[in-house]
Amino acid sequence: MRNACILALGAIFAVGGAFADETTPPAKDRIADKPPPVRTQTFKPEEQTSVGSVTVSGSRIEYQAMAGTLVVHPKGWDDAARSAGKESDREDQQNQDRPDGSSNERSPTAEASMFYAAYFKKGSAPETRPLTFLFNGGPGSSTVWLHMGAFGPKRVVTADDSHSPPAPYELIDNDQSLLDASDLVFIDAPGTGFSRISGKDKEKAFYGIDADAHAFAEFITEFLTKYGRWNSPKFLFGESYGTTRSAALINLLETDRHVDFNGLILLSQILNFDLSPDGPQSNPGVDLPYQLALPTYAATAWYHHKLADPPKDLARLLKEVERFAMTDYALALQPGATLDQTQRDAVAGKLHDYTGLPVEYIKKADLRINGGEFRKTLQDDGDTTTGRYDTRFLGPTMDPLSKGADYDPQQAAISSAYVSAFNDYARKTLKYGGDKIYKPLIFLGTTWNYQHQPPNSPRPLRHANVMADLAWAMKYNPNLKVQLNAGYFDLATPFYEGIYEMSQLPMPAKLQANIEYKFYQSGHMVYVHEPALKELHDNVAAFIRATDHVPAD
Repeated sequence: MRNACILALGAIFAVGGAFADETTPPAKDRIADKPPPVRTQTFKPEEQTSVGSVTVSGSRIEYQAMAGTLVVHPKGWDDAARSAGKESDREDQQNQDRPDGSSNERSPTAEASMFYAAYFKKGSAPETRPLTFLFNGGPGSSTVWLHMGAFGPKRVVTADDSHSPPAPYELIDNDQSLLDASDLVFIDAPGTGFSRISGKDKEKAFYGIDADAHAFAEFITEFLTKYGRWNSPKFLFGESYGTTRSAALINLLETDRHVDFNGLILLSQILNFDLSPDGPQSNPGVDLPYQLALPTYAATAWYHHKLADPPKDLARLLKEVERFAMTDYALALQPGATLDQTQRDAVAGKLHDYTGLPVEYIKKADLRINGGEFRKTLQDDGDTTTGRYDTRFLGPTMDPLSKGADYDPQQAAISSAYVSAFNDYARKTLKYGGDKIYKPLIFLGTTWNYQHQPPNSPRPLRHANVMADLAWAMKYNPNLKVQLNAGYFDLATPFYEGIYEMSQLPMPAKLQANIEYKFYQSGHMVYVHEPALKELHDNVAAFIRATDHVPAD
């Protein structure tokens, strides 16, 4: 579509050139002779209000809900130019009629309408009531998952580790809602959910690490102004790519917007994409992904009874595997092809003990098994694939001859319940949506710009690594506290990867005391497992209460 638009514009300019001659006045004079068009915004802020109540830990909480949108703009947008009226409109029209088709770089015309669902506890003073902004990741995911599965006042019921039956789905009062500790704002990223983007180069303006972080910073500061919450204790909660966003965003908010946050809550962390177990074979010479995924392989094999002599204590097993991964396994990977055969056999045997995979398969893989290969191979019947987001889930293998897994059984098992329940809830309870389409996931593929400009760096990175951003924010605000939450059965963002990233943050060692770790016998979406949801709620609520700086009653 974009290429078609470019070709169409080229045709227009070509036709214009064909009809021009010496009698045609210059473009500048033609523009001056006619009044500039009236510029109109593509989007306008919206809001629908409703009320409700939920009981958490035996206490009834009355709340007001706001479902709506705020309009945000990319970096470089000048609100003064927008409000200047005709002069700005005239300049933009002149830019549009330039022979090279260039636009006014001072004030880009792309904009986004970002959807939110906010819940405010009634009767609370803003300065004593914490406010938490929550978002999922992707990139390209809406926040339906955290909203409907974790902390919203309503929660959809799904099967614990198997495919949920089709509709009708059960939507219940969420007794683990985080409303007992904080007001909540669930945000859909630009282009996802009910959020939309528009304007010239809109994908470039919003689809990238830095562009996305800027849009969220715009949204958050607008929200604080709209609802008078500048002096509230403030928290970010990001899941999956939302943790990547959180690291870039918290640094942007604190250093560029001068808005300190009380706490940053991360669920299923990935800050450096070079550590992902999804495709390390395409980055030969970098073996850390295999090491950091090994504890999750062991946890998964333990859960599915694939270990010959499994211990009852999972945590003890994982400590043993972590130690092996960073010592003997690391030493075996470093020599590459020069590894002694005796040592190769010994390490392959140990990997078999920890993963349940056949020794010959491990040797054929050169001791290096990526996430997709592990998921396809673990269930030795050849017809069953293990989950990625949550390895407790199993599903039929799509292609028995494939090298790796073709899909994620957990995503297939629960997505319909979440999306169906939210579409019904948004329209009937929040009174928002009408005939709009809710987009739970959008495919960005190569559209997303992973290039990132770290703080205080002379040049951008061409890959996703925001560890420096989080470290910079923690140094800039030494009072910032961070909570990392992770599931043992998460093979999208392995829990040990998160531990490793935190230990490698470039900051004074004493700031490590500002980070706390919580682990769960669940997957990427920890809250899908109900006992883990309760643990997650209690841990996050305790973290907020310990860092909100509000005097106890």
